[in-house]
Amino acid sequence: MASIGSTLHRLSASAAGLALLGTVLAAAPVLAADIDSTPPLAYKAPAPVVEQSPWQIRLRLLGVISENDGSVRGVPGSNLDVSDSVVPELDITYYFTKNWAAELILGVTPHDINGAGSISSLNKIGEVWLLPPTLTLQYHFTDFGAFKPYIGAGINYTFFFDQKAYSADSIDVKDTFGWALQAGFDYMLDEHWGFNVDVKKLFLRPDFDVVVAGQPLTGKANLDPWIVGVGVTYRF
Repeated sequence: MASIGSTLHRLSASAAGLALLGTVLAAAPVLAADIDSTPPLAYKAPAPVVEQSPWQIRLRLLGVISENDGSVRGVPGSNLDVSDSVVPELDITYYFTKNWAAELILGVTPHDINGAGSISSLNKIGEVWLLPPTLTLQYHFTDFGAFKPYIGAGINYTFFFDQKAYSADSIDVKDTFGWALQAGFDYMLDEHWGFNVDVKKLFLRPDFDVVVAGQPLTGKANLDPWIVGVGVTYRF
């Protein structure tokens, strides 16, 4: 009897084990489906770093304001009055780094040369056009968000052309070198477009030859103009 009972107990245990195995096997597809339905973690590649172009251009409207000083050698009390001018201007900037850049300023400007002081009776002596290309090295401050101030210094070489004499018989203003100082800012509206304000001081003192009533004379014009500009910036 004990042997029969033991046998029945083993059969019962085997049946229970089979039933449990069947339950596990039946549930396996469901568990697998649940596991498979879980979306894998998506891999996001880092966004590529897009470096900004080093090139920038500006189109400005300039006010050129001269010092109105000078003299004719050998004429005591002589002085000059040089007219101001408003002209368009283009400049090109190249950034070596985010802070350091070089700027080339291009534009032409007309001016009248009038007698003043003891030669004021000459009135309009002559008229000249200036081409004053100026190259400056700039430092740009980059810690103020969209507001980007800068300072600069450089060199200028001014060409005088299309010179016309009026009360004088002839006039010849000599091309000359000069120094330049600069300060300004860009306010960037987005990564490309911005608004610019710029102020430059040119130290420009050309010599000139003039003939008045048949008498040849020489002199120096202390122009030293302030150049004040406002305009639009475009960074490529």
